[in-house]
Amino acid sequence: MALSDYINTFGQHMLKQHGERVHKIALDAGMTCPNRDGAKGRGGCTFCNNASFSPNGHTPPTLAEQIASGKRAIGNRTRAPSFLAYFQAYTNTYADVAQLAALYDEALAEPDMIGLSIGTRPDCVPAAVLDLLAEYRQRGLVVWLELGLQSAFDETLKRVNRGHGLREYEKAVVAARMRGIPVCTHLIVGLPGETEHHYHASLDTVLALGTDGLKIHPLHVVKNTLLAFEWRRGEYQPLGMSDYIRITADLIERTPPDIVYHRVTGTAPKDILLAPSWCSQKWNVLNGIELELRRRGHRQGEFAEPLAGREEVLYAA
Repeated sequence: MALSDYINTFGQHMLKQHGERVHKIALDAGMTCPNRDGAKGRGGCTFCNNASFSPNGHTPPTLAEQIASGKRAIGNRTRAPSFLAYFQAYTNTYADVAQLAALYDEALAEPDMIGLSIGTRPDCVPAAVLDLLAEYRQRGLVVWLELGLQSAFDETLKRVNRGHGLREYEKAVVAARMRGIPVCTHLIVGLPGETEHHYHASLDTVLALGTDGLKIHPLHVVKNTLLAFEWRRGEYQPLGMSDYIRITADLIERTPPDIVYHRVTGTAPKDILLAPSWCSQKWNVLNGIELELRRRGHRQGEFAEPLAGREEVLYAA
C-alpha cells in the first residue's frame, strides 16, 4: 500500500480532478520578506534560512530556467504531463500587484503549466493580490494560496519572531475563501515551547476557520539561524523521528477526509542541516507515517469531529 491509501494527498487530489498527474515546480522569484527588509523586522523567523527550502540559493536562475530544470527532474521520476508554478521562496505576494502579475504570467506562459501555488505570509495578502488570484481562478486555472501560519498560538509566533499573529491569518483566510481561492495552511510540529496540546489546538483552529489543505513540517535546525544558537546552547531540543511520526499520524486521524494534505514532512539539505539528522531522510519519514497508520488500521478522518458552524465562522466577516 502507499501513503495515498491512508491520506488525501495532493497528488491523488490532482489526479482525480484532472485525470492525470500534476506536479508543483518550486520557484524562487527573488522575493524578500517584511520580516527581513525592516518593514516589520530584520533577521526573519528564528528558524528561517531560506536555503533550507529554496531550490536555487540566493541568486536564482530565470523562471524559465528553473521551470525547465524542474520539468526534467520530475520527468525522470514520474513523467507528469502537467505542472503548477509553485512560488515558494520567501514571501511571494510581497510586491506591487503589477509586478506579481508579470511574474505569475511569465510562469503560466510555459507549456503544460495549468496553475499557480503561491507561498506567502498571512499579513501579506492585500485585497488587490487576492483579486488577481481570483481572476486566474475565473480563467479556469488552478490556484492555491499557501499561508505560513506555523502555530495558532500568538505566544509561540512571538517567540519565533514571526511578525504576525493568528488574527492576520484569520483575516487572510476569510478574504481568500470569500473569493473562492483555496487555502493551504502550513503548520510546524516541534516549535520551541510547544507540546502535543499546541499541535492539536492549532489543527483545530485552522480547520474551524476553513482551510482547504494542510502542510505539516517538523522543525529542523539549520545553519545561520537564531534557532541554531539556541540549539547549541541547549535551549532547544528537536523532536525524535518516532515522536514526529506518531504525532503526525494523530493529526492525520483527526483531519476531515476532504482536506488535501500537500505535505506531511519537510527536509533540509545536509550541508546546512544541524539537527535532527532524520530531517534529511524524507522517505524514511513518509514510510514511517504510512506504516504507523497501517499498524493502527486508520485513515485520515478516523477521529475527525464535525465542523459545525464552519461556514458561519468563515463568512462572519
